[in-house]
Amino acid sequence: MDSLAIKNRLQKNLKKLKSYRQKNGIEAYRIYNKDIPEYPYLIDIYGLEAVIYEQGKRLSEEDEPIRAVHQQNIEEAIKEVFNIPKEHQHFKIRQRQKGNEQYKPLAPGSVDYFTVNETPFKFWVNLERYLDTGLFLDHRPLRQFLLNNCAQKKVLNLFCYTASLSVAAAKGGALVTSIDMSRTYLDWGMENFVLNDLDPSEHKFIQADVLKELTLMIEANVKFDLILLDPPSFSNSKRMEEDLDIERDHPIMIRDCMKMLNPEGTLFFSTNKRKFELHHIITSQYEVKEISQWTIPQDFHHTDIHRAFTIRRKAAL
Repeated sequence: MDSLAIKNRLQKNLKKLKSYRQKNGIEAYRIYNKDIPEYPYLIDIYGLEAVIYEQGKRLSEEDEPIRAVHQQNIEEAIKEVFNIPKEHQHFKIRQRQKGNEQYKPLAPGSVDYFTVNETPFKFWVNLERYLDTGLFLDHRPLRQFLLNNCAQKKVLNLFCYTASLSVAAAKGGALVTSIDMSRTYLDWGMENFVLNDLDPSEHKFIQADVLKELTLMIEANVKFDLILLDPPSFSNSKRMEEDLDIERDHPIMIRDCMKMLNPEGTLFFSTNKRKFELHHIITSQYEVKEISQWTIPQDFHHTDIHRAFTIRRKAAL
């Protein structure tokens, strides 16, 4: 198969997204999601750069010629459709990760950070240093929701990564506490605040084991109006006292978060864990509503990129 098929699909997808991108001022978006079985890749566009993720298991030596042909075809198609040359195309292998491997530097010396627009926000991204770029594109609708629904609220963002959701809430008038175990990502998050004309000193950035910090906050009777909980599917970082498994641990994390919510508060819980199901303890104890449909943006439709829920206290009878 030559580059014509992949080129035609990119052109078709780009046409479908044109009005959505223009209306919402979006520079970073997914353009291809394993649409053609022979090309099991994900392709994201970041302004004048492209990130191409090869999905699945690593190919054997016998399959290397196939990969070489695929890569050449994709390079040619992206150059023709987006006018993005080969040197601005970033190929990566996305496969099942262990622990926090997706957050470890792939190219520690890479300092090639640049900004992308997501009206009214701007975010720093780096397409070479890590497997992920610093911006989860699929949380775009949630960022817009936070912008419009957080005025004068106290917001807690757990496992905040580079704090793009925190930026959205703060831009919407919230006082935000962001917690992550990585000093690198917290610093990145503060840079995102500055980039969006927000003063980081007016908000809280806490480097901590999130599970341990939850316990301390509960003991201190700290309360929030809105909590964002988007944990990794699994983590066995040496900086955590215990490993984290989302299927096993989500009931405890959710119940701890609910202890810190004001009576009318809302917990937004999301996960990228495939085939995830909320434990019946949670669905029976709280008012739970799945919101995956509206939190998955148009460029990710027809994918199971994440599942998302709002969780509230049940109304008193």
